[in-house]
This record gives sequence, C-alpha cells and structure tokens, in this order.
Amino acid sequence: MQLRYNYRAYPDAIQRGALARAFGCARVVWNDCLRDRKEAHAAGLPYVKSAQLSRLRITQAKHTEERAWLADVSAVVLQQSLRDLDTAYKNFFDGLQGKRQGRKTGPPRYKSKKDTRQSIRLNTNAFSLQDNGTVYVAKVGNLKVTWSRRLPAAPTSLTVTKDSCGRYFLSFVVDTDPDILPEREADAGLDLGLSAFAVLSDGRKIDSPRFLRRAEKKLKRLQREVSRKAKGSKNRAKARIKVARQHAKVAGRRRDWHHKVSTQIIRDNHAVYVEDLAVSGLGRTRLAKSVHDAGWSAFVGMLEYKAVKHGRTFAKVNRAFPSSQVCSACGFRDGPKPLHVREWTCGECGTVHDRDHNAARNVLFEGRRIVAAGRAETLNASWSAGKTRTKVPAQRSEAGSPRTGQPTQAGIPGL
Repeated sequence: MQLRYNYRAYPDAIQRGALARAFGCARVVWNDCLRDRKEAHAAGLPYVKSAQLSRLRITQAKHTEERAWLADVSAVVLQQSLRDLDTAYKNFFDGLQGKRQGRKTGPPRYKSKKDTRQSIRLNTNAFSLQDNGTVYVAKVGNLKVTWSRRLPAAPTSLTVTKDSCGRYFLSFVVDTDPDILPEREADAGLDLGLSAFAVLSDGRKIDSPRFLRRAEKKLKRLQREVSRKAKGSKNRAKARIKVARQHAKVAGRRRDWHHKVSTQIIRDNHAVYVEDLAVSGLGRTRLAKSVHDAGWSAFVGMLEYKAVKHGRTFAKVNRAFPSSQVCSACGFRDGPKPLHVREWTCGECGTVHDRDHNAARNVLFEGRRIVAAGRAETLNASWSAGKTRTKVPAQRSEAGSPRTGQPTQAGIPGL
C-alpha cells in the first residue's frame, strides 16, 4: 500500500529563489499546454498528444528567447507538470463517461502566479536522501528537513509545497506493507454529530473540540487588520500572512486530533462502521461553519485508510438508512424526529433511547449486515422490514477492508 509522509523543510534564501523559479516554470508549462489543447478543441482539431506538447512546450521552448529560462530548472519538474495536466484531463473525461466515482470534476483551469499555494512534483531521478539528514533536490540544493518520524521505506516520489503562509513541506510517497494489529473482539458503529463529535455504539461520547470556534475571536481581529490596510501594499500582505498562519494552526490542531482519535478507534475495534454523510450538502446550510470545523470527511478518510493499513474491517452505511428513526432494541421504525429531540421512547417496546447512541447502535447493526452480505447471504433481514427484523447476529468478516483503493496518509505525529 502507498502512504504519504509530510515533513517541514527550511530552505535558505538562495534555495527559496530556486524553488520560486521551479514553481513558476511548472506553472508556465501547465498553462502553455492547457492553452494549446483548448485552442485545438475550439478549432475542432484532434486532442493534442502529450508527446507533441512535451516536444513543443518543453524541449523546443528552451531554445527560444521567450522561454529560455525553462532550462534553469530540472526537466523532471516540467515533465511532471505535463503529466499532472494529463491526469486532470483523464479525471475530467472519466467523470463525463461515468468511470469515476464521486462528484464530477470540471475541466483543468489555468494557474495563476498570485495563488498562495505552489507545488512541484519530482520522481527519484530528481531527488535523493543524504546521509546528513538533508534532501537533495535537483537544481535547488540540499534542503534542511525536520524529520518528525522515520520513513519506513525508500520514497518513490516527492512533492515540494509552499503553503499560503510561506511554509515549505516535503511530501514523500512510500510503498510499504500493511501493519496488521492483533485481532479484537469489539466492533464499533459511529454516529457523527455537532454537539458531540462522535458517539460510539458502546455508549462512549467524543466531545467536539471546535478548534475554529475557539480561534474565532483572534481571527476576527486579524481580519479587521487586513481590511484596514491599503490594497496592494506590503503591510496588507504581511497582515494576510498572519491570518493564514492562524488558519494553518487551526487546521493543524484539527488534523492532529483527528489522527489521534481515529488511531485509537482502529486499535480498539476489529470493525468500524460509519454513516456516509452528505457533507458537501450540509456545508451549504446554516450549519456550514460548524460542519467544516468538525472535519467529518477528513476523519472518515483517516478511519478508512488506517483500517486497510492495520487489517481492520471498515464500511460505510448508506446515508438514506434511517438510523435515528429505528429502535435498536426491537427494530420498530418510529418515524422521523426534529433535531431538538435528543431522547425518545419507542412506541413498540417502550425503550428510552438517547438519539445519538441509538443511531450508533443501528449503524453498527447495518454495517455488520452490509459486510456479511458481501461474503454470504444476509443473516439479518432488511431494516425496511421494520419490527420483523430477525435477531440473529451477523458473522464477523475476515480481517481487512472490502475497499481495494490505495490509501494515503498525512504522516504527521499522532498517527
């Protein structure tokens, strides 16, 4: 499986200039090749092949006066930029043809030099790890790196990134074997929410840290300072960086907390089941700020790849499943309830339920049914059968995940 590890880099002034040239050249190659394909499409001409673009916009362009500075950076950077454009077009075409799951992606767009985030990609021909702990990048030099953890294997690719607040990061992709954890007897269903970040099927509640809400007061003050500076001035740029740094702190705290909580859940349970929430839709409601502050999508993604990494079972329950309407004791469907109703009594068996705990238990039962149905005949009747659900526990699936994709991880401490 492939994992991604991020490390903070500290280039000196000369190296920062070299990286800025590499970012700019990669952006120019992307824009030139994209322009050629757009013009060919508008003129009704065939799709321009990558080999033709590589010869015209990289090899020959270096010998022209207008693009002679392309020779100042590694050719690998330029070729990878063209490959990234090919990947963007492939994702776009696959989305149109229904070959790609999830939301359809739009066509590639031009990149601006005003973008606050810049990056380049390199293969093993353009970088190497040095014995003194630095990382050599072609035509940039040896970059000083803070190694927060050891790489488990030799990296296959490297992405150098400059974020919106001026920090540099090195992101290594590593091929490694799964780290199978000892088998556990417990399974867990998770109900994600806002009042409590998550409620587990065993009754445990994980409080929401609300990192953005806690930083709002300082963010408002910093944003007022930006609005008071003249547009285009250096003082405004400095104030913008202060806001970006504060947002980066919030995102870093949230990501670190997500890693710690998701790792603990994976270690404690053999199988983990969560509801497939429509986060993008909830992000357009009046709860948008709280939804984005919770970071459900990132958290579920961590659970998914860590389940693959550690030999656990992971499954998502369909978002149409009525987890809050069904009694987890008898299976009776008691109908929808408004959000302010946090406790309710089953009209069939009289059991008093905590709304979130009951939903987590139902997610656990449905997740077991889904996994069992993927291996053999379903042992439990469908929830649509209402209170006639057969009370036979679903069998545990074999260790591993039904997902066959390649997971990635952020590689920061706390995993």
